[in-house]
Formats: sequence, C-alpha cells, structure tokens
Amino acid sequence: MADDSDSTEFLNDLVVRAINAGADAADAVDIKSIALSHAQRLGEVEKAERAESRDFGLRVFFGQKQAIASSTDPGEAALAELVERAVSMAKAVPDDENCGLADPGQILTSNMPDLDTADPEEPTMAVLAERASACEAAARGVLGITNSEGAEASWSSSDISIAASNGFSGAYRSTGHGFGVAVLAGEGTSMERDYESTSATFAADLDDPNYVGQTAGERAVARLNPRKVETQQVPVVFAPRVSNGLVGHLAGAVNGSAIARGTSFLKDSMGARIFPKGFHIIDDPHRRRGLRSKPFDAEGLPNKAIHLVEDGILENWVLDLSTARKLGLESNGRASRGTSSPPSPSTTNLYLTPGKISPADLIVDITEGFYVTELMGFGVNNVTGDYSRGATGFWIENGTIAYPVSEVTIASNLKDMFLSMTVADDLRFKYGTDAPTIRVEGMTVAGN
Repeated sequence: MADDSDSTEFLNDLVVRAINAGADAADAVDIKSIALSHAQRLGEVEKAERAESRDFGLRVFFGQKQAIASSTDPGEAALAELVERAVSMAKAVPDDENCGLADPGQILTSNMPDLDTADPEEPTMAVLAERASACEAAARGVLGITNSEGAEASWSSSDISIAASNGFSGAYRSTGHGFGVAVLAGEGTSMERDYESTSATFAADLDDPNYVGQTAGERAVARLNPRKVETQQVPVVFAPRVSNGLVGHLAGAVNGSAIARGTSFLKDSMGARIFPKGFHIIDDPHRRRGLRSKPFDAEGLPNKAIHLVEDGILENWVLDLSTARKLGLESNGRASRGTSSPPSPSTTNLYLTPGKISPADLIVDITEGFYVTELMGFGVNNVTGDYSRGATGFWIENGTIAYPVSEVTIASNLKDMFLSMTVADDLRFKYGTDAPTIRVEGMTVAGN
C-alpha cells in the first residue's frame, strides 16, 4: 500500500484540478484495500484468494449543484477525463439546496485521535488456513455433528483518505481479522444447522478457534428434534447475536435521512421516552480497536461518542451535513461515503449498555416464553414500526430452557417492544452493533 501522504497529495491535486476546471468547491476520497480469504470444507481447501483494489471518487460543486465521478485508473488521461465528467454532470443536474462542503471552521484540523484501528501484522495464507482448520475440526469433533458447511478465515486492510477544497485533509487505516464455521447435526430431513464466528481489528482479540468451533457444534446439536408451539403471547428473549438487530432497527429509525423524509415511526419522538429508565444507546466512533472506529467522518468533521438514547429518552438523530441542513440542525459527524456516492448518515460502534442481572436471572420468572437464537426475513416496517420475523430458538418453561423450537413467527410493534425491554449484563463488543441479552414482554409467537 502507498503511504497515507501519497494518497492525500494525490487527492489534493485532484481537488485543485476540479477547481481549475471551474468548480466552486470539490472533495475527493481514495480507498485502497487488500483482502485475504481461505475457505475449506471437510478439511479440503475450497478457496484461497488475495485481492487488491483501489477506487477513488471526485465530488464537484457548482453553486448548489453537485455530481460525483469515480475511477480506478490514476493515469493522467483518466484523471483528466474524470474531472471533465464530474464537472459536466454537475452543470446539468438540478439544484440541491442542502448540498455543500463543511465550513472551514467545522472541519477537524488538529488533534487527530489515535484509535488503534490497524493491526500492523498481515497474516499469511498459512495462518488463515490454520485458523479455519482448527475451527472446523473442533466443530466436527462435537458428538452428533454429521456434516460441515465449511469454515472460512479472512483478513482485510483498508486505507481511507479524504481531501477537500475547504482545507480538510486526513487519512486512516483499518484492519479486520475473522473466521467462522457452520456445521450440521442429525441425518436426512431431521438435520439442523448452526454456526459461530469471531471478528476483531487485531488478531490478538479473536476468540480461540477451538471455542468457536465447539460452540457452533454444540449449538447445532442442541437444535435437534425441534417442536412446534401453539400461537400465544409470551415474553420473548433475544440472544446477543440477534438482540443487536433490535438496536439496528432503532438506528434506522433515527437516521437523519429517514427523519428528513418523514418515513420513520420515531419522527415525532425527539425528547420523548422510547425505552425504560436506565437504558442508554451509545454510538462511539472513538472506541479503541473498534470494528467501526474512525477519527473523523466522511466530510472531514470531528466525531465523538453520542447518546442516541439517554436514560430511555431519545436525544439525537444520526446526522451528516445534508440531513442536518434539511432539519435545521448541526451535523454530529456521522457521515459515511463510498467513492461513487454522496455522503450519508450512519452509525459507527453502536451499543446498548448492559443491565445488572445475568441472562439466567432474566428468564428465571418466565413460566412460558421463547428464547430466540436466529431470525429470518426482513419483516420490519420502518414507517409504522410493525415487526414480524421468522424465528428459531428454544422454549422456556418455568425459568429454564426446555426444548428447541422452529417454524414460528414473532410479532409486535417496535414502539411497544422498546418500552417493555429488560436487559442482561452480558454485553460483548463483537459485531459493530452490539447488545446484551434482551427480554421483551408480550410478543405474539405464531406457531400452530
């Protein structure tokens, strides 16, 4: 990979070219990536790949008009064509009163935070193969496992550089390691599948391959001989690998784009109680070694941890410059961007803070309920908050896990679900959007 200074110099030159071509303002982004992956099944290699890529994009402004052009070719002729294409498109598009760069006083100009987002060690393909092999072997070693869907290990590195005519110039690197496995238990039509994975910015923070594999195997075996249940209203408990989805639905509902369009079920809820007291949902771009940490946003604005929900009260939208302007607010540094599209608001390291009781204590008083370990489908209406998804997991009887359950649907409305939540103390930063075990009262479980 080229040095960060090379990329920022390249982008500053590209911005100058756009200004010289008549643009009122411009910014540019450069993304260089390397990815390694090794996949195997039943001990046999199915894939061993290395990929390298570079993409860069130029955004130009003429008054309140903007256009974006992208390329993978840094040659002189290609750059000249890129600038010409971006300028021509910008002159032809309709006005957008909310577009435009940040004011020079808004951008991050000093005190760039060091977030430890890049592991300096690049693994070899042999190391990836070792991780995948150990993971699959541990899974297949669990009694009752009859087949494997395979194991995969991967590594990636991305260098992100941004420069703009308002004076901003910055760059950072991020890395990611991961591996996982999926296996099957049982025979014929009675087979059940499950999985486990781990991912981290640094290899040292990955889970042990034997633990990951054994967990996947034990989960698959535990799902054998599932039963069906009668349709009823019961407490539903979401395991951490699915509870983070509920936090993700909250993030979608408070995204500035949805609020500006009026297409969110929370559009009129700013300052209102939407969760019980004691609930805090935090977005933190500065968490060290976080999977989505970054020192600044895609528009060069400083960013910091914010409460989307504080003590149960909705406190913030997720905003970039454009959506903030539409709403008459200030950006909170949540812009993200690719090379061929304008910035848009998104969360970073998002999490629901843990409660004070264990997962076992969370279910101990449930006479009948449903413990969800996997969800299917996308039955969430962001306009109304209606929630309906296919689910598998385990039935709860008299405070303990009783037997596996499949082929059911769980349904409610997210507004009601948020207000009836209780959380356990088992938060773990694993996915980028994270939550502990969550209990929701009075959901409809549709079975027989």
